[in-house]
Amino acid sequence: MRRFKHLLITLLFSLTALHATAETNESTQTLLEAPKVKPADSSYYEFASRIIDKALAKQPKESYLRKIYALSNGKPIWTNAEGLNPKGMELVQKIIEDKDLDHSTKIYKLAKTLDTASPAPFDMNDKKSISAYIGMELKMSKLYNNYANYTVYGIINWEAFQILFDRKAGIEDVYADWVIYPRDNPVSMLEKIVKGGQIEEVFSAVIPKSKLYAALKKELDRYMKIAAGNNWPVPGKITGLRPGGINASVPALRTRLELMGDIQNCETDENPNRYNECLVEGVKHFQSRHGQTDDGIIGAATAKLLSEDIGTLVTKLKLNLDRVRMMKNNCDTDRHIMINIPAFTLYFFENGKIRETMKVITGTPRHPTPIFSNKVKTVVLNPYWNVPTSIIQKEMIPKLLRNKNAMAAQGIEITMGSKRISPEQVDWSRFRNTSSVPFRFAQTPGHGNALGKIKFLFPNQFSVYMHDTPKKHLFGNSVRAFSHGCIRLHQPHKLLETFSSFDKNLNLEASDKILKGKTQTFIDLDQDVPIDVAYLTAWVDLDGKLQIRNDIYGYDKMQLKYKRSY
Repeated sequence: MRRFKHLLITLLFSLTALHATAETNESTQTLLEAPKVKPADSSYYEFASRIIDKALAKQPKESYLRKIYALSNGKPIWTNAEGLNPKGMELVQKIIEDKDLDHSTKIYKLAKTLDTASPAPFDMNDKKSISAYIGMELKMSKLYNNYANYTVYGIINWEAFQILFDRKAGIEDVYADWVIYPRDNPVSMLEKIVKGGQIEEVFSAVIPKSKLYAALKKELDRYMKIAAGNNWPVPGKITGLRPGGINASVPALRTRLELMGDIQNCETDENPNRYNECLVEGVKHFQSRHGQTDDGIIGAATAKLLSEDIGTLVTKLKLNLDRVRMMKNNCDTDRHIMINIPAFTLYFFENGKIRETMKVITGTPRHPTPIFSNKVKTVVLNPYWNVPTSIIQKEMIPKLLRNKNAMAAQGIEITMGSKRISPEQVDWSRFRNTSSVPFRFAQTPGHGNALGKIKFLFPNQFSVYMHDTPKKHLFGNSVRAFSHGCIRLHQPHKLLETFSSFDKNLNLEASDKILKGKTQTFIDLDQDVPIDVAYLTAWVDLDGKLQIRNDIYGYDKMQLKYKRSY
């Protein structure tokens, strides 16, 4: 906001000097690359361009305004001698007709203001006219920037979110990351528009075309319609309600379950306050969609979700829709893996359908699994576990200080280069707080190995991968945030079998023979499989059910606290 005001003031201060030297010859060649430009427009483009060039010279080299007006060689982008040019009018109408844009936003209000603006034809001898036209041009550039950012990035302020990550790392020693993959950016989008691209097509191109996005968008539209109808009952005290129980809030519960689609044509008992069998089945459906035990008993957790206001739910859907926009891969491709952290589940997509699902264990809130995308490229059989430096310092060295034989008991070898190191020969207290440790800690292959017998690699800067685990009992938990960041698989051999069904480099029979031994073996896949490690607390499954999960890492709260205001 301030930079636009500052530029406008700078432009107006430039008027007097430029006005004295302005040429009014109507035959002046237009500076805008467009055919059949009216003489009045030609004079306006030249005059306005000189003002813009002079003012932009005082802007930082990497400023947004310098970037966008470099695309038009300093010429006005949105206005002509009569007001908004066709591109300007197209942008304004696009914004006004956007059904998803809240009418209370600054974007919508500014678009409506500019839509109704009807200044007199440009008069280069009138400072008020010059001010009005240049001001309109700059307001349109501001409007475009805000709307393009809204379309590409949504309500999440990704830059501020990353700063919060860095702050948590410095204060709480919690290291996390979320890599985003925007499909375009406002400047490159404007370049396409300046070169003749249609605004509708340019903006439409940045919206994901996947079923995952379309289905969640459909649910958002449905709930926004419910919110507009102002018919969203919030049941009263229903905690502890069991099948057959009587409660005055049951009618509100019934309406709520109907609106959400958890029940249909549910008959009412003679006593409308009875929690009957049909409603119990509806609550079970609701609990299942929220990752809860579907017993039909309305405990504290279920009651809390059933009392959630419609605005909170709509905001959650918007938040997750924006997260889907930032995912790199497309679930509709031939093959694709998505791991959703809040659901603790791996989904293997094939030709737009789920081929298999699998329970996973992800990082703890203290050691969160990073959100990013890559491709599965390598399978490792009988892997060594190369212990990360952070774990060596925080966990292994304290154990060695208590017991010099602690690593041997875990099958962990300590080496320096090619030389095997005896723990008794080292003063381990020297390395507890150093920036690096000169030793390699590696757990030998075997069933007791922390990585189990199989590992799937998808190269990344976080040293995160999918792997087997000897701690199978942890998969019995509904909340499975137990790792240091890597992804533990419930059925790694099943995933190995899936890969072997289409990859010529992976022979299942040969792999099984290798797995009976302890020799570490690397298999480079012939067909890389895209993988998204995602964080969705709301999404629509392939059965069309809206799924909701707990905000295990607190990212919903963090992103909403610093969300963008448009």
